[in-house]
Amino acid sequence: MPREDFWFLLLPGFSMLGFLSAVEPLRVANRFRGELYHWQVMSLDGGPVLASNGMSINADGALQPLPRGTRLLVVAGFEPLQAYTATLAHWLKRLDSEGVTLGGIDTGAVVLAEAGLLDGHTVTLHWEALDAFKESYPRLHVTQELFEVDRSRITCAGGTASIDLMLDLIAQAHGAELAVQVSEQFVLSRIRPRQDHQRMEIASRYGISNRKLVQVIDAMERHTEPPLSTLVLAERIQVTRRQLERLFRLHLNDTPSNFYLALRLDKARQLLRQTDMSVLEVSLACGFESQSYFSRCYRTRFACCPREDRHPARKAAISLL
Repeated sequence: MPREDFWFLLLPGFSMLGFLSAVEPLRVANRFRGELYHWQVMSLDGGPVLASNGMSINADGALQPLPRGTRLLVVAGFEPLQAYTATLAHWLKRLDSEGVTLGGIDTGAVVLAEAGLLDGHTVTLHWEALDAFKESYPRLHVTQELFEVDRSRITCAGGTASIDLMLDLIAQAHGAELAVQVSEQFVLSRIRPRQDHQRMEIASRYGISNRKLVQVIDAMERHTEPPLSTLVLAERIQVTRRQLERLFRLHLNDTPSNFYLALRLDKARQLLRQTDMSVLEVSLACGFESQSYFSRCYRTRFACCPREDRHPARKAAISLL
């Protein structure tokens, strides 16, 4: 069987965990079966690339032509578009036309989406960037899966989900037995399918076991705009409003309305930091009809106003528009 080639384009501030979790399964597969895989690292200028954790990785080369059948995975982090240029977009489009499979790890999908290379494909990315991604690219079909392999596109949530992606690709190419062998080297109790949740289940995340309360929080997370009333939430789980308030007070020491407000404000913070949406657009996307009320709530929760809380690099970019 011919060797499979992977290239990893590391963008400044990339996720080290997402990158290493993709490379290591390939290394271990080679250990068991010989030279099944070969990988190289690429940077925009061919020099070392600094990760989000402050460590750097040396690159094997800069942007260059790649053979048909090669897989290129873009690995990004908190600011995936900070290094985005027309040159990078043109290079990616050329690779696509020449039969290179393109993918993104963590927020690498944002770069491909910005270049218009994800249209018509099912994609995923890190859960923290999902809301901002959906607002920026509303036409794309986005999931919360660990990874997606859709024809010539591969996208992954990053972190340890990169291991799951590579184990899946290894199993497809060389059988489940090898994937299990590789998995056991990482002391994993099981190989997660792509449908597994990126985030911890609501019950684990909040330390609750009440089924009705879990259902209500799930509804809140799915309906930040427009928000559902406390009465509607109570009716969904077939309890009275007073009973729902007692559940929140007993298990979370909070009220339904205050808990819901915090969820919407957390989403607003992600949109402010990860998109160029205006404060008004963010407030509407998170279910606030009044921008002044949104700003007051935001300041109360985060001790700063929305305009002050943009990521420094994005704030600077927006100020130049």
